[in-house]
Amino acid sequence: MNKTALVTGATSGIGRATARILAKNNYKIILCGRREDRLTALEKELSEYTEIHTLSFDVRDKKAVFESINSLPEAFSTIDILINNAGNAHGLDPIQTGDLDDWDAMIDINVKGLLYVSKAIIPQMIERKSGHIINIGSIAGKEVYPNGNVYCASKHAVDALNQSMRMDLNPYGIRVGAIHPGMVETEFSEVRFKGDTDRASTVYKDIKALQAEDIADIIYFVVSRPSHVNIGDLVVFPTAQASATIVNRTLDL
Repeated sequence: MNKTALVTGATSGIGRATARILAKNNYKIILCGRREDRLTALEKELSEYTEIHTLSFDVRDKKAVFESINSLPEAFSTIDILINNAGNAHGLDPIQTGDLDDWDAMIDINVKGLLYVSKAIIPQMIERKSGHIINIGSIAGKEVYPNGNVYCASKHAVDALNQSMRMDLNPYGIRVGAIHPGMVETEFSEVRFKGDTDRASTVYKDIKALQAEDIADIIYFVVSRPSHVNIGDLVVFPTAQASATIVNRTLDL
């Protein structure tokens, strides 16, 4: 029987790349995201490989999260793998001039959204005493950097939740782990800089950043380990990056 994976934030970047590699390896996929047109296009693409179901909701909307997951048809109702990938950075301002709406968005998506989706799915995993949860964090959850304040705080929360979730769910044989990427060249910076593509492009200038497919490969490796193996915490940088603030832009890679 094929395992079923639910992927949040599946319409772009790491989420989309993860859905693709899992679909090509015979996992049934539940694609979750806000942009219905992208969900439809990805469903059409991946249906060539496996069974696909889409759910359109915003992880910030608690009611929509539970209603959507509860609406799953029987063929997709048993969720073996949860990829908590939905997350965003909004703004890059010092704490004293930070935008309150940006703060709310990061906390609501990165922390509360992860909690809502997990809460909706964990009970069935407990009942079966089986399941695997992957939380997508960031190196911002391991260190802080100037002007990162609330974004770093939200990803530190993901790191803490990942550790405590693994402890709380250990009695039920549920595997829990996190992957914390450094610089990944996706729409991340465009979102952070609110559509300023020129500013976003400077983030990855003269560096071979990680690609979404690099992280998706790692996720597939993690979820395809034997049931007695749980990769609990993994940090991955591009070779040119040593920390959040140390990047070598002279390497020829």
